[in-house]
Amino acid sequence: MTIDNFSRRQFLRAGGIGLLGALAVRSHALVHQDRFIYVGTYTSGKSEGIYGYHFDPLSGKLTRFNSFKSINPSFLAIDRTKRYLYAVNEVGEYAGKPGGGVSAYAIERTGNLRLLNEQATQGADPCYLTVDHEKSLLVANYTGGNVTVLPIRPDGTLGMVIDVEQHEGVGIKEQQKGPHAHCIILDRFERHALAADLGIDKVMIYRFDRATGKLTPAQQPFAELQAGAGPRHLTLHPSGNFLYVINELDSTMAAFKYNERNGTLTHIDTVSTLPSDFSGVSYCADVHVSPSGRFLYGSNRGHNSIVVFEIDPRTGKLKLVEHVSTEGNWPRNFTLDPSGRFVLVANQRSDNVVTFSIDARSGRLTPTGHVEEIPSPVCLRFL
Repeated sequence: MTIDNFSRRQFLRAGGIGLLGALAVRSHALVHQDRFIYVGTYTSGKSEGIYGYHFDPLSGKLTRFNSFKSINPSFLAIDRTKRYLYAVNEVGEYAGKPGGGVSAYAIERTGNLRLLNEQATQGADPCYLTVDHEKSLLVANYTGGNVTVLPIRPDGTLGMVIDVEQHEGVGIKEQQKGPHAHCIILDRFERHALAADLGIDKVMIYRFDRATGKLTPAQQPFAELQAGAGPRHLTLHPSGNFLYVINELDSTMAAFKYNERNGTLTHIDTVSTLPSDFSGVSYCADVHVSPSGRFLYGSNRGHNSIVVFEIDPRTGKLKLVEHVSTEGNWPRNFTLDPSGRFVLVANQRSDNVVTFSIDARSGRLTPTGHVEEIPSPVCLRFL
């Protein structure tokens, strides 16, 4: 029973002050409880693989507790039970055959990872993972130009690929000589999967069968971006009404109206992620909406910044708030902590993860002073 369900007399009879104190202590403990965060890296240099950290939710400080050997675990995903972690092996050849792989780990109570098994993804250089609620793992294979689905068994291990959807086509830029699937996500009800393909300037739309793990082209099979845009990552607004696409090659952010019932996308607007006076070379990387749904964040590699937009809750359109230096070089992946109070940015080429505090009213970012040295960090995942 909550306090709201008590009358004043019942509250006093129950020892109200003591109850309030107990609830306050419980709330205090939850706020102060450290969280686990895992960092995926590229292992061509000094990195060992996946790094495990404690995250202080009050200060934003990271404290390493262990590292786990893996080959190019450049993207991580955690299942909804928080018991299993999955990591890509972003390689062009896996187990002596063309294609990449994915590793399954059990997450122990200590936060340590225990390898369960590995499977081929049937596409070279896997770079993105999504886990559904019915135990399927969806994979975007960059060089393979396809998206694949692997079953997750009750013990968290992975079965062999059960579905492959091969993309076709080319774009107008050097990086677009073929399809390059870069991201795949599910909508709120997991009826549809949306896949960004950098090589063909399209967001592919699939119906997703949760029972079988199969993908089939949706009523609207794709939404097209500007030629040469290079769509990289996607994020849905918490309302489910809007999709935001960050475009790597032309440094833009595209906004779409999303219809959850039939999976259709309608273009709303496209805006630059860079300052108007910037003339250097830059490529976009990652994109996230704040838990409140009020702000949108994107990373610029080259300009080395996080761009902050305010979202119009009615139209989904974007209004520029600011550009903030990431205090490092080549910000690839970044994440918001579960409370929405901090942004953590993985600067790949300067080998560090930098923590920023978020102003809840304006969405603006301020460095906390906490900088953690990590070799080639490229993905951040909270447990």
